[in-house]
Amino acid sequence: MSTQVAIELKNITKTFGSVVANKDVNLTVNKGEILSILGENGSGKTTLMNMISGIYFPDHGQIFVDGKEVVIRSPKDAFDLKIGMIHQHFKLVDVFSAAENIVLGFDDGKYNLKKSTAKIQKILDRYGFELDLNKKIYQMSVSEKQTVEIVKVLYRGADILILDEPTAVLTPPETKKLFDVIRNMRNDNKSIIIITHKLNEVMEISDKVAVLRKGEYIGTVMTSETSESELTEMMVGKKISLNIDRSEPENPVDRLKVEHIDCINREGVNVLKDISFTARAGEILGIAGIAGSGQRELLEAIAGLQHLDDGQILYMNPKTGEVENLRDKTPMQIRDMGV
Repeated sequence: MSTQVAIELKNITKTFGSVVANKDVNLTVNKGEILSILGENGSGKTTLMNMISGIYFPDHGQIFVDGKEVVIRSPKDAFDLKIGMIHQHFKLVDVFSAAENIVLGFDDGKYNLKKSTAKIQKILDRYGFELDLNKKIYQMSVSEKQTVEIVKVLYRGADILILDEPTAVLTPPETKKLFDVIRNMRNDNKSIIIITHKLNEVMEISDKVAVLRKGEYIGTVMTSETSESELTEMMVGKKISLNIDRSEPENPVDRLKVEHIDCINREGVNVLKDISFTARAGEILGIAGIAGSGQRELLEAIAGLQHLDDGQILYMNPKTGEVENLRDKTPMQIRDMGV
């Protein structure tokens, strides 16, 4: 791992009215290094990175790139300094192909998509990306869209990459592929900053961890010399037990039964197919899945806000003791029943 500094922040402060988002933050990232920015929600992680990428301008402090003090007033300034950020919410044109999105807005002389595609393919091969450059964005999975965003900043020559919660929308196999790519970029002397609050992933992928708490910089530790419990204590300011004692539910009775429901959305996509489960009184039922897996449509269907093409949703009303089919009810009626 290199000891040559790629980017350094000194006493960076950012406020929004009376809210202090970042206060006197100091941070150093070396070349060929993966740094995780760790903190609870609202700790100022994304705000800090938005200042590096030119979206926000710091109220106070200094930023150094390759040892020289710089002023970053816009994303263009950041790109000129070879800094690129991959945001949590992708900024792609759905009807364009992967290649068209990657070259969009980049002045590389005369527009020649065939020549640009060849250049993009070299980037894919170099770092181990898997991507069909002719595929339209609306046909892609979430992980493919994320790949387009990463390649887009690499195509623009980024040496410092910032990834905001990159695994939030990925399955475990997709996360493993992403981590392999990130390691390949590190081995190519890229500097990678990952914003996250997933401790297991921090321990797996990063070389160093910087911790923020309520907008303040707590410290930076080597990943190999720390533990999840120590990082948790740095995040929240006190010792926290990571073991959860789960009590048994008392008198669980069936309260809601979802039976074989199907839902086809306005675009003709089958977003829910043969979904069945039972939610019981006194229990907490978790619905797991990456973004876009149908969780929103499922909950909207239960609330009467989403049309269903098949199946039924049965509610055992504790007030009347009757079994009600929520598919026959309006959203107002469902709410009044206690759902």
